[in-house]
Amino acid sequence: MLRSLIVLLLIVDAVFAVNRVKIGNEVEVVGVRQNYLTGYGIVVGLKGTGDGTTSRFTLISIANMLKKMGIYVDPRQVRTKNAAAVIVTASMPPFAKNGMRFDVTVSSLGDAKSLENGVLIRTPLMGPDGKIYAFAQGPVSLGGGFSESNKGGQVTKNFPTTGVVLNGGIIERDLPFSFDSMKELTLTLKIPDFTRATKIQNAINNFFGENLAKAVDATTVKVKFPEGKDPVEFTSQIMNLEIETDNEPTVVIYERTGTVIMSGDIKIDTPIYVSHGNIYVSVLKTPVVSQPQPLSEGKTVTAEKVETTVIEEEGRIFSIQSPSLKDLVQALNDLGVSPRDLIAIIQAIKNAGKLHAKIIIM
Repeated sequence: MLRSLIVLLLIVDAVFAVNRVKIGNEVEVVGVRQNYLTGYGIVVGLKGTGDGTTSRFTLISIANMLKKMGIYVDPRQVRTKNAAAVIVTASMPPFAKNGMRFDVTVSSLGDAKSLENGVLIRTPLMGPDGKIYAFAQGPVSLGGGFSESNKGGQVTKNFPTTGVVLNGGIIERDLPFSFDSMKELTLTLKIPDFTRATKIQNAINNFFGENLAKAVDATTVKVKFPEGKDPVEFTSQIMNLEIETDNEPTVVIYERTGTVIMSGDIKIDTPIYVSHGNIYVSVLKTPVVSQPQPLSEGKTVTAEKVETTVIEEEGRIFSIQSPSLKDLVQALNDLGVSPRDLIAIIQAIKNAGKLHAKIIIM
């Protein structure tokens, strides 16, 4: 990246105090999930922007569709650019029941130029088991996308070959899942953590006064339904219970834009020396002894003085009296260090075992 690129440095204040969060924000309930549906369909009514004759599957599909309507046409004789073959995708919500409606997405499969003003004809949507769970049909909306062209050039906005049919899907078959028949509730943590799983277990058991919950591993907590308790009400109570969590020190690096996001109180162990290109970084700790006044009741206290120094080739020196990564990054940013150098220095400190935080590179 060029040095002239502005480094966007976002620093989340280091609030390392204990936070309280709801269990429902930390876990998913096994069985309560969205289900992906997929189908193959035809969008008609296009203004000459559909598939050409090179998309043979579109021509065959049109011929088969007409055959079901009692019209027999040789696929080799089909010549139309007002239709396009599409893949229809959708997410069926949890506990979907017969008659419920949902949005579906249509995406061109051939060489269509645009799906603008098209209409999706009835398309069966199948689940992973190959069974049909819903049908989709309706006008395609591009959400503001358009495509214009003339002899002199072409203007395209957004993606005119992908659109949405609002409320175009309708459920025809209920999901083979019954919440009432469950004997226990299985919670899966969004971020596996042994400590957090134990806290969820203890919070549930303490609230109900019974050993209903058991942390199986860092990801799974199983909870037995108490006798005579409504499963829906019981699950709602669990989801609203709160547990204490600590902010885990984290550094998120987005290399494309040079963005560095830091969360938590991130410290650097010393001593450490980093030499990268024309940049030299050193972090030192110096013992400091504080002596009490004579005949006083004070005690001798030993402390440490931390000094971070950043030297660039041009001769500029920036000194920081802090072992915090936040101050080091800020100093490097003030010196105009490029995003690439900044990210490389942080990674080098982490690899040296001197940076105690989780690093996520995007």
